[in-house]
Amino acid sequence: MNAADRPREVEFLRAVFDSMGAGLYVTDPVGRVVASNPWAQRLVGRTEQETLGLDLHDLLHRRADGTRIPREECPVLAVLDSGRPAEGSDEFYLRPDGTVVPIIWAATPLLQQGGVEGAVITFHDFSLHQEAAEQRATRLLALEGLTERLTMVAEISAALSSTLDIPQMLQRLVRVLVPEVADWAVADLRSEDQAADMRRIAVRTSEEHGGGQALLGPLPPLAETEPGSVLARVMRGDRARQLDAEDLAEDAEPPLAQAHRELFDLLGGHSGAVVPLSTRRTVFGVLTLGRTGDHPPFTDAEMLVLADIGRRAGLVLDNAQLFDQQRHVAEIMQRQLLTPLPQVDHLQMAARYQPAESATEIGGDWYDAFLLADGVTTMVIGDVVGHDLKAAAHMAEVRNMLRALAWDRQEPPSLIMRRLDEAMTNTSDAPMATAVFARVEGPEGGPWQLHWVNAGHPPPLLVTTDGRARFLEGGHGPLLGMNSALHLGLDWPDAREDLPARSTLLLYTDGLVESRTRSLDAGLALLRRHAADLADLEVEEFCDELLQRIGPSGDDVALLALRIPAWGMGRAGAPAPRIHAHSPAAANRAAPGSRVENSPVRDTTRRSVPPADPSVVRDDRDRA
Repeated sequence: MNAADRPREVEFLRAVFDSMGAGLYVTDPVGRVVASNPWAQRLVGRTEQETLGLDLHDLLHRRADGTRIPREECPVLAVLDSGRPAEGSDEFYLRPDGTVVPIIWAATPLLQQGGVEGAVITFHDFSLHQEAAEQRATRLLALEGLTERLTMVAEISAALSSTLDIPQMLQRLVRVLVPEVADWAVADLRSEDQAADMRRIAVRTSEEHGGGQALLGPLPPLAETEPGSVLARVMRGDRARQLDAEDLAEDAEPPLAQAHRELFDLLGGHSGAVVPLSTRRTVFGVLTLGRTGDHPPFTDAEMLVLADIGRRAGLVLDNAQLFDQQRHVAEIMQRQLLTPLPQVDHLQMAARYQPAESATEIGGDWYDAFLLADGVTTMVIGDVVGHDLKAAAHMAEVRNMLRALAWDRQEPPSLIMRRLDEAMTNTSDAPMATAVFARVEGPEGGPWQLHWVNAGHPPPLLVTTDGRARFLEGGHGPLLGMNSALHLGLDWPDAREDLPARSTLLLYTDGLVESRTRSLDAGLALLRRHAADLADLEVEEFCDELLQRIGPSGDDVALLALRIPAWGMGRAGAPAPRIHAHSPAAANRAAPGSRVENSPVRDTTRRSVPPADPSVVRDDRDRA
């Protein structure tokens, strides 16, 4: 580089020095300032003329409180002594107004010919970095809090969606909330039938609290005239509310408000929250949460999360109630389609119907029993393809066809079954079905004989009083809805079997013996073994215990059992007992030809219906 280029180089370097986005001081070997850039002048508040030639340490270096620092503790002077670079963030420079600016700095020695000729100190206002770091930390903390809340909401959503059983769902909800959100939590629900009636469904407390289970059960009703307590306002559609010490100190005169206040008396708590379990149109109940000890009251952000949880729970409650209503409607329809049993002479019958697990699977399973025009008792068990309302409608259609044909035609079961197959094919859109159609024939007092056909259905089971059980394999023919439709030319052979005294004949649908966990053969063997073990039970207990032992699930199950009396019972001079024929059909319905009206419903899987008045008796056989 020639002499002409040197001024230009110096000018360039000075431009770089002045334009750096950091403060720069250059010192001589003893620490006096020989140069500074505009950024340093701006940070420290001193012009270059006010610093040139002055000792950098004596002029600027201070502690956070503005007091002087001994020279031997100055890290910049240490760089001049050691000749090694250094950096730090715990130093302060003094401004002319007496305030100090925290700096983050780096010092590099200027070396020439092996000696230290000075140092270059680069620095920034560290408060800006601290503010940025604090902002980052705040954002990170907020993000962590949001992640925790989202995780909790996801857990709650999983708990809410895991079941449609309302008490179980609310118990899972409060288990997630305690102790993550509150020290205790309580869920109260309105009655579906009486909106003013309240019931405590779920209570969850932390380990140090006790007595929570004693709070479960009915609550005082929400009176229309009840004052505007927090609970009453939330139940009437208000938003989620916080409870502070002032709210908890108020006198709770109305019974429901008093019961709510007793939560805090028993479980403790300096603050809490009342959250509606609601949709836009309905408040189903409230969720009350309490905080105790040194836990702070709920924040506004937490209240927003709780309100969201309440809305989620409200939607699930709405779906659960809709599901329950749908199940209830389906169950009512199914029981209206089922038939009450006749009770004739000393023949005893019992029936059971167990719906499938799904709300809409009211299914095509059916049983039937009625008196024919010739005085013979008939028994039917059947299953139309499908598990929905359409299958139930087709079931009723096929059942009524069979009833009409059996009554009108005094023919063997094989001919009745052939006519039914033709009627299904030509006058109905009912799909295929299986069925057993049987006549119980014999004089009063016995002996009796079973005359039957089987259209692709599981075989009847005959259980004798000595504990032997066997399937009646005869009478098998094609499924209903196939023979005429496909012009197969097949037929249903008639089969006959003597029915021993005190024996039990069992007709059933495939839901009793088929399962995802076992083969059909294994299911039939299990049925035969259990039925043989139960041979000495009364026919009602026989059906109940059989269902209990086998425990069918996943499909509809229909049972129809016949108990044959001892020989001679029912002959002239031996009055028939007035026995109620229990069945799963709807209550207050009489079977034509029955000796007893209004046979009661009895179904171990559903709500019981009180027995009908045993004094209401008639003998329709005499009129027949």
